[in-house]
Amino acid sequence: MYEGMALEIVEMHVTGESLEVLAKALRGETIRRLSMCELLECDRSLILPDNDEVALDAMEAPSVTLSAVPAAVRQQACERAAHVREVLTGFRSGSVAMALAWEPKPEYCSKIPLAERYHAKVRELRAAGERVAYRTIERWVQQYRAHGEAGLVSQRAVQPGIGGRQDPRWRETALEVMSEYVDLSKPNEDLVIRRTRARLEARFGVGAVKMPSRSTAYRILGELEEQHPLFKYSTKRNRDVATRSREVYGKLAPTRPGEYVLMDTTRLDVFAMDQNTLRWINAELTVVMDWYSRCITGLRLTPVSTKSIDAAAALYETFRPRPAGRDWPAKAMWPPRGMPRSVLVEQQVLDANSVLAATPAVVPDTLVVDHGRIYVSAHLNSVCQRLGISIQPARLRRPRDKGPVERFFNTLRVGLLQELPGYKGQDIFARGVSPEQDRWFYLDELEAIIREWIAVIYHHTSHESLTGIGVPGLHMTPAEMFVHGVARAGYLEVPRDPDLAYEFLPVAWRTIQHYGIEMDGRIYKGGIIAGRAKEKSPYPEGKWPIAYNVDDIRTVYFRDGRTRAWHRLVWEHADMLDAPMSEEILRFERALAKAQNRYVDDPLAIACFLERRKLTVGNSIAERRRVLRVGREQSSLVADLTPSPSSELNSVTTALDRQTGQRGLDAGAADGRADDLDDEAELLDELDDADEPPLEHGSFYDGVLEVQ
Repeated sequence: MYEGMALEIVEMHVTGESLEVLAKALRGETIRRLSMCELLECDRSLILPDNDEVALDAMEAPSVTLSAVPAAVRQQACERAAHVREVLTGFRSGSVAMALAWEPKPEYCSKIPLAERYHAKVRELRAAGERVAYRTIERWVQQYRAHGEAGLVSQRAVQPGIGGRQDPRWRETALEVMSEYVDLSKPNEDLVIRRTRARLEARFGVGAVKMPSRSTAYRILGELEEQHPLFKYSTKRNRDVATRSREVYGKLAPTRPGEYVLMDTTRLDVFAMDQNTLRWINAELTVVMDWYSRCITGLRLTPVSTKSIDAAAALYETFRPRPAGRDWPAKAMWPPRGMPRSVLVEQQVLDANSVLAATPAVVPDTLVVDHGRIYVSAHLNSVCQRLGISIQPARLRRPRDKGPVERFFNTLRVGLLQELPGYKGQDIFARGVSPEQDRWFYLDELEAIIREWIAVIYHHTSHESLTGIGVPGLHMTPAEMFVHGVARAGYLEVPRDPDLAYEFLPVAWRTIQHYGIEMDGRIYKGGIIAGRAKEKSPYPEGKWPIAYNVDDIRTVYFRDGRTRAWHRLVWEHADMLDAPMSEEILRFERALAKAQNRYVDDPLAIACFLERRKLTVGNSIAERRRVLRVGREQSSLVADLTPSPSSELNSVTTALDRQTGQRGLDAGAADGRADDLDDEAELLDELDDADEPPLEHGSFYDGVLEVQ
């Protein structure tokens, strides 16, 4: 086969130092003169074997054949192989050294002709109740000599789907019809079947394509539903699946804390009370997350909507974390950051309440944000430009680009918000009759609760996405992952590709997902499987054979059923390894696996957390009313008379007051408190308004967001 034309070599000529051939087309009278080197080495040519020859790449590997069938089929192949060896050698094991007591039998002596031995084996098996013939034994011997025990396995058991009587054009046309409903309303299966029939008749003619039965058509549509969802889920989800990329999935793989920092804002599913207007308001939460460790390094809770100054304040906490709460446990506190190691400070002058931080301090390299107005504002861009932070906007309508922070919002809702009074549900269909009549919190109280939940529970709860590289079953916490990143940061990891014989590798059976192939918690990706999510293989259960090396898990090998070629699939964390699983990387993870008293975010932990915060709502209606009354009195009276701990924390606003010469709120001057709050609100509005002229103190960030 040369350039798509079937040719037959009819003559060969030696011209100088090269060998040339004359090839005649099998169809027509075309004759071509070609170089033998070009035929053997050029990608445009393919040498086809004769009919009686067996191409090596047309046969499955023995490991694939034997592992694709049930144990009973493998046992049957082993018994047939023993019969074949007895016919050929006189011994069932094939060796005189392992001969049984009655071996060799006289009828299988090597001096007897092979045909007589075939007849003797037929008589023996028929006496045992098996229906065999002389041609059966002859075929067994031929298959055993060519492929060993794997050749005695029936190909119907290996690939039960091969040889189906359904016309593939019906399946292709049905998938084409289903793809046209991406932006339309959801149809039912009967409509897709009728439109598929009509399109096939219009395209190929009536009766040209054999139509499947109704039950078979529904079964085929059920298989296509796995590749292109249309009938089961919501149209919004189906459109999201349809817009997935058909190329190789890319992913930003952070290697240390601070390399990539995610930032996003969401509206909380709980009512809050504005302490200035005493009205029910919706609250928006802005968080800053370190992608490597999943630690929350900054947050800001704002009423109604978020402004660019709020985003800058949340980003500021990444450099200067807020002090930890006075009653927080020791594990929720982080050591201070930013002080040079050469500076020595006496312990007597340190304030025990100020040196421990509520969150880890991170210096971001790249900030990943969406296209919201607050994130593309000149204010936030100027701050990042001055601090040397690169801004990388996510793609439009691609929430997966910030998947970790989106999952955090759901964890916050499930783990904390739904436990709080005033929870209004995730949508209007899940809302109660009047959630605003329940107990409520001021904004600063709600923010303090969220901060403590993050520090006490979230940072010390294991995440499925934070797995050990060498121990896939080990789920690490964000706090442990942060320590892990600090311990290994600065090392250059160079991946190395293995070079092993594919036929000798063990095989695991896996399915192709839209994100790649998963093996023991590891995700492998490659161009050969891009766009083939949910595609069924011809093997049992529709799974694909994946060859892997137990000594190096960075890569696995996939054999394409279309081209019969092997392809490398790379683990998404392979670039973190420079050798096949070094002990230096495993040592830290094994120490964590042996650690005791690991904190688990279970319902008991939530109950203890709420009890310590005095947030329980009582066991009866009367107790609930008393608890709500006491809670409202504390929120309206005690909070007004006692300064909130959050008002004493350092923030961008208080730093601005120090830079501009303004004084903070005076606890003894209660009469002027309202005026001071109004002045502070006006100052924040001026900072957020991009149309207003710049303030005179344009360099107020110089002493606030500096990097130590």
